[in-house]
Formats: sequence, C-alpha cells, structure tokens
Amino acid sequence: MASLPLPDVRGRLGQALFARVAGPDGPKQRDRIHLREGPRWFAPDSAIAQVHGDASMFVGGLRALLLQTLHPAAMLAVSEHSGFRGDMWGRLHRTSTFLAVTTFGAADDAQAAVDAVRRIHERVIGQLPDGTPYAASDPHLLAWVHAAEADSFLRAHQVYGRAPLDQAGRDEYVAQIAEIGARLGVVDPPTTEAELADALAAYRPELRGTPEAREAVRYVLLKPPLPLAARAPYAVIAAAAIGLMPAWTRLPLRLPYLPVSERTVVRVLGGLATGTIRWAMTPPADGSAS
Repeated sequence: MASLPLPDVRGRLGQALFARVAGPDGPKQRDRIHLREGPRWFAPDSAIAQVHGDASMFVGGLRALLLQTLHPAAMLAVSEHSGFRGDMWGRLHRTSTFLAVTTFGAADDAQAAVDAVRRIHERVIGQLPDGTPYAASDPHLLAWVHAAEADSFLRAHQVYGRAPLDQAGRDEYVAQIAEIGARLGVVDPPTTEAELADALAAYRPELRGTPEAREAVRYVLLKPPLPLAARAPYAVIAAAAIGLMPAWTRLPLRLPYLPVSERTVVRVLGGLATGTIRWAMTPPADGSAS
C-alpha cells in the first residue's frame, strides 16, 4: 500500500488530536472563537495567547490536574460532582473550550463562558469527612485551582513551548491569566511570577494526598479512555507532566521520582511529543508539506 503524502499524515493526525481535545462541536466552536468579529480580552501576540496556543498545554493541563488533586476540598468536589471517571474527555472538551474562548474569543463570548462556569460553581457544595463544608465558589478554593493552573501552564511552556518567555513575558502571562481568575471569583490573584510562587507556597500546609486524590491520579495516568495506538504517546505526555511536578508531591500521590531520567530521557521524549503535536495541528502556510 502506498504511503500517505506528508500533508495527509499531518492533516489526519491534526484532526484526530483536535477531535480528542475539542470534542464533536470543536470545528463549530473554533470558527466562532477565531472568526467572529469583535474586541478580544487579549491581543493575538500577548503572552497568554502564546502560552495557551502552544502544544505544551497538553503537558501543562495534565500537570495542573495532578497538582490540583492535592487540595482535599478541591479533590472531593471533583470526586463528588465531576464526571472524571465516566466523562474524562467531556471535561477536557469543556476545559479546553473555556481556555480557548477566554484567551482568543470575542469579549462577550468570553464573559458568557465565565458566567456559565460561575453558575456551575454555585451548585457544587458538600462536606469534607470531618464535617467542614466546601463550595466550589469559595474564593480560597478558586485561588488554589487558579494558581495550580497558571503555574502548570507556564512551567510546561517554559520547558516544552516553541518559544519560552523571558521574565517580562512570564510576568505578563501571570497578570493576564489573573484577569480571567478575577472574573471567576478569585480575590486578588497573583500578577507576577514571584507572587504566583508565594501564593502556591501559602497553600502547602493544606495539601495532602487523600484516597480520592490517588484514585484520580491512577485513573488519569493508567486508565485513559484511549485506543491502544494512542496509549504510548499519552504515556510520554503523562511522564512529562509528572516530571514537572514538585519533588514533595511524589510520595503523597504515589508518583515516581527519577530526577536524572526526568531531566534527560523524559524531557527529550516530551519535547518530541509536543513537537509532533504542534506540527500536526499547524497547517502548512502554503497548504503543502515544507
């Protein structure tokens, strides 16, 4: 059988990846996000557009999910109210669409997406095992989720992104994603990389590996609802995400810690994986193979 021309390989791989991340409504959402006229919250050459538009988000998104599980209230809210077991890809579709709309979409669509998430958060309430109430709309809990995401997306971009940001760019990114966080209900979110590090450190006494956290980690890392052919690339992305986790998180989440391999083999493979994703999801400028 004749091999597919390179543009066909790129197109098919790109379409398959896009379908997995964006879901069945992805093409329609993409057209509205990028083609609808109107003012945007962020310029197309801004730091947040560079970070959120890069293939490194595959690694950053998974790292954010792993890190967020360490807060008992956040994890219990996901365990009790989310479909991560039966609808992992549905959650991924919704999250990726939210990030795309708020980063690249028209301002009124971005605000509508924020309003929809806030309405969902108002309904997510419950109790911790010790009887302490929790609510997804709690600014303290929102601030943890926001900081974990901002840190994860930025770290992944610095290691696996096409063009890592300088200090001014990193501060710009933190300030811009803070605008989205504030609209979601985060009070006084960090606006520089140093402030982001301080915010994460302040949560350290509250973080621990609960049974719900370890269950979620096992499910996400070991039982992804993927066809057999996609398991090996997913394992590389997962290893890259684990490699960016702080050393102190490994024991409570039962994650491996192989510092030498993570700095060498894992980073090489992670770079190849994100490079392939970036290549597959970027159409050639002239419509042909380069």
